[in-house]
Amino acid sequence: MTFTWAVKRQIVYVTILAIFFGIFGYMIIAPIIRQIPSCDDGRQNGDEAGIDCGGSCALVCIFQVDEINILWSRAFEVVPGRYNAVAYLENQNESSAIRRIRYRFRFADKNNIYIGMREGEVMVPPSRKFAVFEPALDFGNSVPVYVNFEFLETPVWVKAPEDKLKDIKLVVSDIELVDQDTAPKLSATIKNNSLFIVPEIDISAILYDKEGNAITASRTYIEEMVGGENKKIYFTWPRGIEQEAIAKEIMPTFDIFLANLKY
Repeated sequence: MTFTWAVKRQIVYVTILAIFFGIFGYMIIAPIIRQIPSCDDGRQNGDEAGIDCGGSCALVCIFQVDEINILWSRAFEVVPGRYNAVAYLENQNESSAIRRIRYRFRFADKNNIYIGMREGEVMVPPSRKFAVFEPALDFGNSVPVYVNFEFLETPVWVKAPEDKLKDIKLVVSDIELVDQDTAPKLSATIKNNSLFIVPEIDISAILYDKEGNAITASRTYIEEMVGGENKKIYFTWPRGIEQEAIAKEIMPTFDIFLANLKY
């Protein structure tokens, strides 16, 4: 098809006008679009308390939360030369959690000489005490006397779902320790007092002497608990516990974000 000179000129004019109005329209609309608040636009706007955090955003600003309290960290001998390491922590933030954060245990002997480390990652649950547990540590002929626990990265805090915070309760009862001097076995009943299905439950048990000092620890795992379900749980030790266990603490920990009402 062959266009006349007049038609070609009209096409040029129309194209120029289209480009002009396109640029003019973009100049008007773009600032409006940029002003619409979002939680991933790299600026503080809307009801945000910081850049893309606080307010209606899922992320919680770091200055809105308290740091995780590291109450103590210790290594407990299970059998000669083999140890379990435990860090006992507390998150005082009622509705804020950390999905995953990397950590490190460092161990030193009685002369404060470094003898090893263990790294991993953990979920920090909202508003509770919890334990970080590292099993089966072998230091050769060295004995871990000093244990240091630290986080390896800046935490990313997120809001925990309000409905799950209010409803999900894992209740531990009927705690009993038998055969402490020979083959210790700690048993208890755990109940899911909610309608939620709670998966991947890590459960730590810590035994204390009469002065409130932790003397040993163990851990077990439940793949899933449906709403209203009861389960019997057990913790064992391969040899007797020398100090008398006066108090027993059992702490279930789970990722609240994975809990669901149904599949």
